[in-house]
Amino acid sequence: MKDFTPHTYCESLTTYKRLSTLEVTVGSVKIGGNNPIRLQSMTTTDTMNTKETVEQSVRMIEAGCELVRITAPSKKEAQNLLEIKNALRAMGHDTPLVADIHFTPNAAEVAAQIVEKVRINPGNFVDKKKFEFIEYTDDSYQEELNRIEKKFVPLVELCKKHNTAMRIGTNHGSLSDRILSRFGDTPEGMVESALEFLRIAKRMDYHNIVLSMKASNTLVMVQAYRLLVNKMHAEGMNYPLHLGVTEAGDGEDGRIKSAVGIGALLEDGLGDTIRVSLTEEPEAEIPVAAKLAASYKNRIDRSLPDISDWYNINPYAYQKSESKDLGWIGGGNHPVVLSDLSDRDQIKPASLFPVGYNYSVPLDKWNIMSMAVDAVYIGKNNLDFEIPGTLHVLQDVEVWEQKERVHPVIDFNQLTERSLPSTEVFVKISDTQVFENDDYSVLPDRAVIVLSSAVEEGQSLRAAFLKLRSNSKAPIIIQVGDKRAEKEDVQLYASARAGLLLIDGLGDGLFLDAPKIPLKDKMETCFGILQATRTRISKTEYISCPSCGRTLFDLQETTAKIRKVTNHLKGVKIGIMGCIVNGPGEMADADYGYVGTGPGKITLYKEKEVVTRNVPEEEAVDALIDLIKTHGDWKEPEAV
Repeated sequence: MKDFTPHTYCESLTTYKRLSTLEVTVGSVKIGGNNPIRLQSMTTTDTMNTKETVEQSVRMIEAGCELVRITAPSKKEAQNLLEIKNALRAMGHDTPLVADIHFTPNAAEVAAQIVEKVRINPGNFVDKKKFEFIEYTDDSYQEELNRIEKKFVPLVELCKKHNTAMRIGTNHGSLSDRILSRFGDTPEGMVESALEFLRIAKRMDYHNIVLSMKASNTLVMVQAYRLLVNKMHAEGMNYPLHLGVTEAGDGEDGRIKSAVGIGALLEDGLGDTIRVSLTEEPEAEIPVAAKLAASYKNRIDRSLPDISDWYNINPYAYQKSESKDLGWIGGGNHPVVLSDLSDRDQIKPASLFPVGYNYSVPLDKWNIMSMAVDAVYIGKNNLDFEIPGTLHVLQDVEVWEQKERVHPVIDFNQLTERSLPSTEVFVKISDTQVFENDDYSVLPDRAVIVLSSAVEEGQSLRAAFLKLRSNSKAPIIIQVGDKRAEKEDVQLYASARAGLLLIDGLGDGLFLDAPKIPLKDKMETCFGILQATRTRISKTEYISCPSCGRTLFDLQETTAKIRKVTNHLKGVKIGIMGCIVNGPGEMADADYGYVGTGPGKITLYKEKEVVTRNVPEEEAVDALIDLIKTHGDWKEPEAV
């Protein structure tokens, strides 16, 4: 491995190289080292229901799941893991089982003698969360570490004795009061939470460990994993990484959000096993994870310029890259969305409907939807109607009409061939052109760059972006190309590549060049990526856990019910949690929370504060709406 500085976290910032990690053995499966990226998921059944848990595990395994995780909230569930394991082995399945532990060290100790791997959460393995700030001296903090070691050592000894692997899995939302008091609600706090346990294991010469830094906020999640790698390397450690965005949600939003966080790290060569957390059946997660992992199997080792001279990003904290403010793009404006209508034989008012603009003939006015693109590229087409007042039009320079909000488009290599106007000029350039050129003085004063990648790789796009930025403050639109026909494929790969840049504040706009999927799907994917990277909020965000054996209600049905009545609340974040383990901590980033706290009982939150306890489930959705109304965040849905 290269020598890391405090600013680096991967083998290469320009060329895909898998980070070298220690090989960990989990039963019949090896993680890290030269092994492929492993796929895993978690059961949603009651662990005490052996039959249902075994049946669901088989469905997961048949879908390609290489590690099956099962919740063990108490000793009795941990003990029942033996029944589940024996049943699976009798059926010929040797897939390793992982016990998921929260709050109960004694359950972990039982499970470590049965299953191949135990997952502990350092935020609640010893500590109980009370949301209290505690002032620590160095001595009093060391006393807390001694208390942790006393509780943790017996588990490590059992894992060593039984050759059981361990995942030390930090969750952003369940950091202990002790960590929050000293490090705050930060990636640094997440990393230190895991390192405290990791250092104990290392002193005990126990190394069969995998680490994770999960969060529902993709920026925090990516920053935490990067910082973890850097800190581990500084202490001579290189344990493999389990990647995941926790509480990603369901449907397309869940897939895009997962691909943004997991994919951004995979692009940099980080990650040895992945779990895509969707509020769906666990077997539905595996094909999504498989597609994400497959993109990194046969990456070509390409030699790109070293970007260290212009790499002035802080990889552990978000800051938008500085660019020129052209009024509607660049500067402090949110990233714009660009759509392509150039393949149309003729552009009519109806052509704009799939991109968010609906023209009413009787009223002679445009209705602009909440997800409406900011600009459309029409190629060599002409317009013979008045465009909506918020829309910009891009037209090839050869046929460009000098109208308000209509801008010429030109290739970078053609800039010296013609004189250009003082309006915004959109300049198309590929990463290859960027690497081959060192003179950007030809860029017009009001240039907007549309940057594409000839090889469709996130690292190449980032390297080209940073070289351009070191030479020009022109706003840069990221063009992500994908020729696949399946919408899910396009969403996953585009999200991974664009996410790598947007999470670091790189990008004044997004353009998805995917000719085989419908225009509306492309537009929605762009807005979904921007939402997932927290760079532009255009719709309600749902922080929804993927369900497990602790869940106290039908999570999929409830999420759908809540989404149906709240999906028009732009910018509102709603946490939907199946149990108290994933309750106030995991949804700490949400504005409102809906948490199962007993059979048929729901507790409602405003941010981290409990508002109403034990609401009957059949009344809880209406009570949630009333809560949103009380705090002034409700608005009535617009008539369509």
